[in-house]
Amino acid sequence: MKETFKFIIDSRNAFIRLLDELTLDELNQIPEGFNNNIIWNFGHIVVSTQTLCYVRTGIRSDTSTVKYLDAYKKGSKPAYFVSIEEVNELKQLAISTIQKLQEDYQTGIFEKIVPFDTSTFGVLINNIEELLITTVGHDNTHFGYAIAQRRIIKK
Repeated sequence: MKETFKFIIDSRNAFIRLLDELTLDELNQIPEGFNNNIIWNFGHIVVSTQTLCYVRTGIRSDTSTVKYLDAYKKGSKPAYFVSIEEVNELKQLAISTIQKLQEDYQTGIFEKIVPFDTSTFGVLINNIEELLITTVGHDNTHFGYAIAQRRIIKK
């Protein structure tokens, strides 16, 4: 799983590089044909992984430790202009939460999870390894959306 964690971090660093290429206005712009923006897609992967890995698995009983959950959870839409401070904190959380997840994985906290179906892919998740592979796909789906949004914004 070491390679999987490395891939997640490398992918998130690529997403961060995309954010760094754009202005704050561009990050907040909702391109025609979309109902969200680039920073929403980034914030969404940050909060989703934490929620899926810790709450949906039964490791934690609530979402109180997931910062920015309401702003970026599934079904939400951009509701405010995201500040540079929030962008920077999301970038930090994107990496630090995966590093914490890897530490928790190595200590065995995920040995027994409550299986659940993902709403995005409609797949039964039986163990943390399956969930981490799903995270890779989910993160990169939203990275792809962000790349498409950048193309529209930069036209």
